[in-house]
Amino acid sequence: MAAENVIEMLHITKEFPGIIANDDITLQLRRGEIHALLGENGAGKSTLMSVLFGLYQPEAGTIKKDGREVKIDDPNDATALGIGMVHQHFKLIDVFTVLDNIILGAETTRAGFLQKKQARAKVEALSQRYGLKVDLDAKVEDITVGMQQRVEILKMLYRDNEILIFDEPTAVLTPQEIDELMATMKEFAKEGKSILFISHKLNEIMAVSDRVTVLRKGKCIGTVDTKDTDKQALSDMMVGRSVQLEVKKAPAVPGEVVLSLRDFCVPSKAHKRDAVDHVSFDVRAGEILCIAGIDGNGQTELIHGLTGLEKSSGGTAVLCGKDISHASIRRRGSDMSHIPEDRHKHGLVLDLTLEQNMVLQRFREPRFQHGGFIDKGAAREYAQRLIEQYDVRSGQGPVTVARSMSGGNQQKAIIARELDREKSLVVAVQPTRGLDVGAIEHIHSQLVAERDKGRAVLLVSLELDEVMNLSDRILVMYEGEIVGEFDPKQTDVQELGLYMAGAKRMEKGGRPA
Repeated sequence: MAAENVIEMLHITKEFPGIIANDDITLQLRRGEIHALLGENGAGKSTLMSVLFGLYQPEAGTIKKDGREVKIDDPNDATALGIGMVHQHFKLIDVFTVLDNIILGAETTRAGFLQKKQARAKVEALSQRYGLKVDLDAKVEDITVGMQQRVEILKMLYRDNEILIFDEPTAVLTPQEIDELMATMKEFAKEGKSILFISHKLNEIMAVSDRVTVLRKGKCIGTVDTKDTDKQALSDMMVGRSVQLEVKKAPAVPGEVVLSLRDFCVPSKAHKRDAVDHVSFDVRAGEILCIAGIDGNGQTELIHGLTGLEKSSGGTAVLCGKDISHASIRRRGSDMSHIPEDRHKHGLVLDLTLEQNMVLQRFREPRFQHGGFIDKGAAREYAQRLIEQYDVRSGQGPVTVARSMSGGNQQKAIIARELDREKSLVVAVQPTRGLDVGAIEHIHSQLVAERDKGRAVLLVSLELDEVMNLSDRILVMYEGEIVGEFDPKQTDVQELGLYMAGAKRMEKGGRPA
């Protein structure tokens, strides 16, 4: 007898201006299974899950829960049906504590008073049971993104949800946190919870899912049993062509030093000690230098200090022969492109159009001005060229509002804008976060092309496959310090992992300590 379907989404169609995001899609989720949803950026995965969670209303189609047709008008209806969702961009309130975020909207009260003690006991029990350790009294703004994701998962468990939707859950996690999450998901499935898991990462889909449904350009291409397929077949289904899964590049030919950091320090917001503690390294023209490390070990602060988003507290940063340690963000940007870690906070103005975002740093250039005003025609033409070159999928082209685009296409837009600026140094932080294999292949080839044009590329990545594939040199950062330097051809993921976890470190001379 076939396993029973706990959720059936039948012939779902959802449209936005200029685009059919979901075109007659049928998806069935069995009880106790992990069902992966795979597709390119903008294929309609998040839209379909947002329909199930009540954030969008479909133009056509029906949803059934346990064989009975249901109407899901908003997330409260979804919660009442036992459906929970961890969104790609977390829905947390930064200034609230972890505990307050978890219970918000589902508070236990007695005679109008909040019963926090009971809530805390329930959350602590869930946290222990599933190995989701969090500091309940910390403010969300002070914890790492990996920790924030645990908060989102605990929010679902606190509401006793039985159908769990994970939208790109590993996009911001370290390899260790990904392994923990996979184990947790398997534990959920064993208990009879049903999981819908959106991902671009073929390794994870192969490791954890029972079945995979592939979407392409809003249509359902098919559903396959994971055990009967492989990564290459899935990537070809998803993109509609054969995809190169390995980075092709010639050996680096490093030139002169473009960026030099000496004893560079950046203060921590959460602790009294510096988040970046006397870091020194050089990045040369014609090489990709990668900073690897577990999230929360100072990489974010290092890049913020370098780009001017935070003030450094000591040491020097010299870019193209000029000391930029105390320069303005605009002055630093004259020689530096920056693909930021947080695309919403530092990458885009979400309520502006794509064309406005594309010229954000360039509108002062003569070609984008006319009589002191922005030349809209020139901006539109420029945006259109980048949209085509980088395959940025948007319903209304250059006039699409950035907020309405999928996360992956927002990322492509930022990368297009920053690489087109042709600066001496490219700072790329998590550049392929949330991108599909086709887009990753394109972005990797673009970064290698930048290197081959003689630019210096400083890459910060939590993806060890990306680190090993793309970099010419690797530095490992642990607790604010550089603890190791490696040639990717002479190391492996296991060795890097030991340095990333703090189990090993190199002495100043480059020997293991």
